[in-house]
Amino acid sequence: MSSSCRTLTRAERESRRVLGEQAAASGLGLRELTAAHLAAARRAWPQLPGVVGARDAAELRQVGSAVLGALESGIAALAEGHDRAQRHAVHRAEAERRAFVDDLLYGRSDPGRIAEQAERYGLRLADRHLVAVSTAPEGEAYDTRHPLLRRVERELAGRFGDHDALITPKDGRLVCITPTSQRAVLDAFVKLTSRPETPELPAPSSGSAPVSAQRVAVSRPHSGAPGVVRSYEEALSALDLAARLGLTAPVLNAADLVVFPVLLRDRAAMADLIRSVLGPLERARGGAEPLLETIRAYAAVGYVNAEAARHLDLSVRALSYRLERITALTGFDPDDALQRYTLETAALGARLLDWPARPL
Repeated sequence: MSSSCRTLTRAERESRRVLGEQAAASGLGLRELTAAHLAAARRAWPQLPGVVGARDAAELRQVGSAVLGALESGIAALAEGHDRAQRHAVHRAEAERRAFVDDLLYGRSDPGRIAEQAERYGLRLADRHLVAVSTAPEGEAYDTRHPLLRRVERELAGRFGDHDALITPKDGRLVCITPTSQRAVLDAFVKLTSRPETPELPAPSSGSAPVSAQRVAVSRPHSGAPGVVRSYEEALSALDLAARLGLTAPVLNAADLVVFPVLLRDRAAMADLIRSVLGPLERARGGAEPLLETIRAYAAVGYVNAEAARHLDLSVRALSYRLERITALTGFDPDDALQRYTLETAALGARLLDWPARPL
């Protein structure tokens, strides 16, 4: 090449790319690879035929220019092959991680195999674990390139060092799996992703579209690989309930919402309760919605008239009239301790089943 002053052929450049891939596979970094290539060129320079046979300085400069051009092309091909191998390795690792996360969260594989794989990601599934699931702001979805994921990973690593939490995007949300012994890591994840500085939105009126807000749901602790699946489902269920009930709290604990799955377990019984207790409200002027919202607001403020009136933007007198209408139509008095519980439970069920917007 030094004698012919030609450039590298396509086959020669491809051979350099293959060498770059092989170097990456063997763990050799690009800097070391480039340095070794340049050192070999420097050692070979004095013995190159074109250099030895050069008749004058002009011919030597021509040879040098050709050799440097070939060297530049060869190093570029080496770097391209090295980068190609690195990208393939990253994509392969990401695919393996996604497959593991799917198997872990959905229980699709043998628990023993899952436990063995989990150790590669710092999880010991014999422990009890908590799962937190964070929703993204409206119009966004979390993925591996989202800046919040990088910020969370960076801050948790800075605060806790080598921790055992697994943080991963899943279906547009962020998921954090931690052993109960490292609850502080999960609490930090919740704080970083819930954005408590965002002001809470007012609860929607009955029948309106649920509030779409960024929030985090935290499961109860469970053991083993099946426990992670259960915890994940609990967190997702808490997010679903929050949307259906119009809850605005940025952090939801599954333990605080455990009563709602119980209420929905017998849907037929709940529907019967709603029909028998709240059905008569549909005969009211303006329909059931205003009186149903009155029951919810009255319960939400601890059955304090002035607070409920303020919440509903009514006068205390107007609120009292509504309460009288509720009692007259349903036969249940919101000021009676036992009867108010029946009304409140039926009102919660109505929100869960989207009654009266959806017939029972």
